[in-house]
Parts: sequence; C-alpha cells; structure tokens
Amino acid sequence: MKKIFACLFLLAAVSGFAQQSAPHAQQATNAIQSIRKAHPRLLLLKGEEQILVNQIKKHAEWGNVHAQILGECDKLLGLPPVERIKIGRRLLDKSRECLRRVFMLSYAYRTTKEDKYLKRAEKELLAVAAFEDWNPTHFLDVAEMTMAVAIGYDWLFDQLSAESRKIIKDAILKKGIEPSLDSKYNYFVTAEHNWNQVCNAGISFGALAIAEDEPALANQIIKRAVESVPRAMIKSYKPDGAYPEGFSYWGYGTSFNVLLISAMQKALGTDFGLSQSPGFLKTAGFLENLIGPTGMAHNWGDSGLREGLNPTLFWFAEKNKKPSLLWSQKKLLAGTSDEFLRNRIIPALLVWGVKTDLDAIKPPTKKVWVGQGPSPVAMMRTSWTDQNAIFVGFKAGSPAVNHAHMDVGSFVLDAQGERWAMDFGMQDYNSLEAKGVDLWNAAQNSQRWQVFRLNNFAHSTLIFNSQLQNAKGYAQIDTWSDQGDQLAAISDLSQVYENQVKSVKRGISIIQEKFVLVRDEIATLEKPVTMRWNLLTAANARIIDEKTVELSQNGKKMFLIFDTNAKINIQTWSTEPPHDYDTPNPNTQFIGFETTIPANSEASFNAYFSTSTDAPATKPLADWPGKLK
Repeated sequence: MKKIFACLFLLAAVSGFAQQSAPHAQQATNAIQSIRKAHPRLLLLKGEEQILVNQIKKHAEWGNVHAQILGECDKLLGLPPVERIKIGRRLLDKSRECLRRVFMLSYAYRTTKEDKYLKRAEKELLAVAAFEDWNPTHFLDVAEMTMAVAIGYDWLFDQLSAESRKIIKDAILKKGIEPSLDSKYNYFVTAEHNWNQVCNAGISFGALAIAEDEPALANQIIKRAVESVPRAMIKSYKPDGAYPEGFSYWGYGTSFNVLLISAMQKALGTDFGLSQSPGFLKTAGFLENLIGPTGMAHNWGDSGLREGLNPTLFWFAEKNKKPSLLWSQKKLLAGTSDEFLRNRIIPALLVWGVKTDLDAIKPPTKKVWVGQGPSPVAMMRTSWTDQNAIFVGFKAGSPAVNHAHMDVGSFVLDAQGERWAMDFGMQDYNSLEAKGVDLWNAAQNSQRWQVFRLNNFAHSTLIFNSQLQNAKGYAQIDTWSDQGDQLAAISDLSQVYENQVKSVKRGISIIQEKFVLVRDEIATLEKPVTMRWNLLTAANARIIDEKTVELSQNGKKMFLIFDTNAKINIQTWSTEPPHDYDTPNPNTQFIGFETTIPANSEASFNAYFSTSTDAPATKPLADWPGKLK
C-alpha cells in the first residue's frame, strides 16, 4: 500500500509538469477505456499479419527481410533460451537478446502459422519468466525484458496454454510492472533522457498486454507514461528534432518512444497527443542528415558509427508522408548484409514499413540541416547521390548533456569516399565501470573527463593551456547558410572556454563545393595562452612545410592548409591513451598545431581541406553569409 501511495504522489508531481510543459499531451484519466478486447493488440492487430504478408510480395526487398527473419528463427530453434547471467551490474544484453528472439519468433509464427516458432517462443518466455528477477537495480533491463515478454504474450495469446499464459502474465506483473512502482527503481519517471522513453515503453507494453486481468493497474501505468514521457520528449526534440544524446541513443530512445506511441495507437486508438510533442516529427530529419556519404554517422558523444536498417525511420516516413527520409535506408534494403538481424526490433520494420512504395523514395533536396536544443548540430553536404560528396558535421552543445563528451566545436569530414576528420565515439561502459571509473558524474573535476575518449584532447576542437572544456558551458549554432557557393555554420564557443580566453568563435564552411574551411577567431584575456588546434584522423599525415599537411588513406589524398598571421608549430600527437582503463585507438593520430596568442589580443586561424594546395580567400566570420537560427 505504501508503494501505491508513493507512486500516486509521484504521478501527481509528474502530472503537474506535463500540464505545464507538454501542451500537446492529452489527459489520460481513463487511459484504457477504449482498449481492444482481443489479442493481439500490440503493434499488429489480429488479422493484420495477412495484409502484411500480401504487401511483402510487392517488393523483393521486403521479401528478403521477411525470409531472413524466418531463416534466423530457424537457427534459434536449436539454441537454449537466454540465461540470467549479468555483465557487471547489467542484465541488459540478455533482455535485449530475449526481445530480439521473442519478437522475431512471434512474427514468424504469426506470418507462417508454423508451430515450431510458437513452441520455441513459448520456451523462451517460460525461461525468462522463471528468472528470480529482471534486475530492477538497472531498470532498463526490466523494461526491455517486459517488452519482450509482453509481445510474446500478446502475439501468441490464443495459442499459449492456460498454464503458460498464467506463468507469463504473472512474470510481467511481478517482475516487470510492480518493480516499476517502487521508488527504489523508478527514477526513470522523472528522467529527461532515454531511460524515460525506454522504461515507460517497456512497462506500458506489459500493462497493455495484461490489461483485461489488471485494468486498474494498466490504467495507472498508461496514465503515468502519458504524463511522464513528455519530460524526455520535450527535452530531446524541441525545437528542431536534434536528439541531444546523438546517433546511437537516437536509435534507442526514439525507437522505444515510437514503439510506445505505436502500441497505444493500436491498442487504445490514441497516443494522447504524444506524437505532436514539439520537434518530435522533425527528428527523422536529424538522423537522416547525420549520415555521411560514406555510410558513417557523425558519431559524437557515446555513439556508434555505422548505420543499419532502422524500423523507426519507416514509421516517421509514413507519419510525415515524406518518403525521402528513407533515402539511405532504401540503399541498405537493396544490400546483401544480414547485419540487420541483430536489431532486436527488426520485425517492426515490416509492421511499420511494408506499405511503403520503395520506388517513391527519392533523394532529399536540402543540403544543410541545423538543429538547436541541448546538443545543437549543423550538417552540410554537396550531394545526396554522389558517394564521393563532401559532408561536414559540426557539433556545438555542452558536455553536461547525458552521454555527451567534451567535444564542443568538433567536426567530422567526409570527401572522396573517405572520412578525413573523425570521432572516436563511445567506449564500452563496463570496461570502465569494472575498473572503478566514476563514469556518470559530469562535474568539472569528475573522473569521467579523465577518460581519454571523453575529453577535448581527443576531439577535433580547440585546447587552451592544456585545460578541459567547461563542463557546464553551452554553445548553439548562431548562424548558418545554405547558399550554393558557401554552405556554412557558425558557433560562439566562448562559454565552453570561460576564464581561459575572452571569446572563441568557430565557423565551418563548404566553399564552391570544393573546399572545406574551418575558421577560428580568438580574443584573449590579460594573459597569453597556448592554443592547440586538433584534428583526429585515421589518415597518414605528412608535414610538407610550415603551413601544409598531406593526408592520405586508401590511395586518396587531402591537403590540410593553415592560413594565419600567427606563428604556428605544426605537429602530430599520439592517440595512445594514458590509463589502463582506456581502450586502444589503433591506426589513428592527431595532427594540428600549437601557437601562443598574446594577452589582450585577437587572432584568426583558417584551416582548409582541399584536394590541391590551393585555397580561396576568406572573410571574417561576421561577413559570412548566414541566417540567424
């Protein structure tokens, strides 16, 4: 009873926030009054599987995905169910594998009616239902396991034995939903990041799956989700859809957010206005533009690098009636890789995307995308169809954002089918936690900023007097240009270097579709400063003279040309990390320069990337074309 009163008190607080901050969210007092009585009710209603199967036949690409899912399910038939084996403090990899297996096996049964898939899914469900718990101390583990078991329970409901249904339902209730009401575990309710999205989605799936047996509890859980998830949605997508946690966490938080909305729409006939949250429907444009012509993402923060088939983009394309959002996905669908089978929600690709006419997918037309929010970014390119096109991703923001690095002002650069300026991305969390690293404290003096990959020494940005960036500093994209002869973005980075220099502005531009220019304008305080201009690259670097570097990789060449009145010392630095807990960084190096800027002075530095040693004249940032953002 105490738990219930505590939860009701928390719900009241969250409700107050939702009313103030989520004007598009509707009230959900009687949240499940319109719930569908029959199973399945989650994502794909009873009878809709036949429509899906008929649609699959219209494009060979859909048929290939469908066939590969069935093939993967055949491989699962002989494997034992997942076991409760934790890695460090997490059970998450087992929860995710269970979700992958159950979602695919349930899909395979519904689309083929072959009993072997039903029995194997039931075996998996009963195995995890027998776990002592789903590891509520790391609640993402519970959320994903609850979603897995809820999908299996709902999609296979009519075919499961009464005994199996009871065991599975009780597991959803006791190991999924009830721990979410315990204040020791439900921090996610007030979180403003992916934990909120994932945990609300997983527990809501459980509630919707067993709603006929636990109607009051199901109503409470859905009401809580509708009032809680706007905290994360508003923080994550307003105003332009730029997701503050970056590429990989977009795939996590946003996918589960869409799963939640889609499940509500199917089971209840409404999403209570959640999909209209500011910036949410724009966020697919963020992810689309984050991918360069090499197929690699602008992987700032705790992020991976490679794009894969993404079911969520198909939901957004349908919702926005904008097939061009799937331009890169269309190419992946036409490929031969089966890597998508590792995606634990891959059946949703067919649930959400199978009605898409792949022939209607054309390349986007806009070559610049800018988003603000907690992690502002600008992405620009010379072409959507040329794999040798120039692509630049420019990162502003703050190290204080969840999963952020000290990378404010950093950039990535693709050209000639190669990545010349890169980002390391994330290091595996357990490898750091196992060594006792205080990884989740973002304070200025936290051990987090001693991790090699996370501080500004390891990014393509600026360092003053060998100091860290200001963890609480923030920079936005101040102006930008989509003019054909000069695509550009400018950011004032001064807050991030507070008390180190008076002001710092960085502009990045693609000029005449041939040159990339990085321009920095610095004003110092009452003491001189030593500045390091840093570039992280996998290319070989050869210093030609006092202003020119030749970069080469895979038979391609790129010149890095520095233009400044200051005296600079071009040099390279090793990427070998200093601590035993840091991961190695083979085949990479830093290249750049150091210079001393006198006290109470101003200096400017131009760095050109060009396929020749020529470089065009430039202007001060104040004279660049641009729109206020």
